[in-house]
Amino acid sequence: MSEAVRNSGSWLACRIGCHECCLGPFPITQFDGLRLREGLAELKTREPERAARVLRRAQASAARITAEYPERPVESVLALEGAAEDEPCPALDPETGACDLYAARPITCRTFGPAVRSPVASGGQSVAVCELCYQGATEEQVAACAVEIDSSLEAELLRELESATGASGDTLVAFALAEFDS
Repeated sequence: MSEAVRNSGSWLACRIGCHECCLGPFPITQFDGLRLREGLAELKTREPERAARVLRRAQASAARITAEYPERPVESVLALEGAAEDEPCPALDPETGACDLYAARPITCRTFGPAVRSPVASGGQSVAVCELCYQGATEEQVAACAVEIDSSLEAELLRELESATGASGDTLVAFALAEFDS
């Protein structure tokens, strides 16, 4: 992703404080959840008060979502377009607009923003970018910034984790963190 950031230069709008993509739930894998919990544990050793704030935000978010969608909250939110769309990510510090778990963020967060090319089911290539980035750029300019990602290692690690733990399926950041047990 560093290459994508270098290629994008001034086209890339992503900066601390730009957090449009941090509003509304999105699916994360069990591996993302593990990475987030490990990041929270590490933050707790360095900055226990900050970690406690992240945990409180996660628990409050999970409670709000569960109250609104009491039966199968994760599945409901992921299935319904616009569900909980104003719910901020619990890792987002509302004071600074920065991610408190940046180094442990989910793969979606790691790859969103810069131009990323990935294979699609039809056999072609898809280039995804943040709608706030590349303002005024032509399709050719965006394509010139794109890097191809290989998600095979992430998929392999997810399969191993799911096999070892029995946990499977997508979840939400709030639910992955809400039951954090140090």
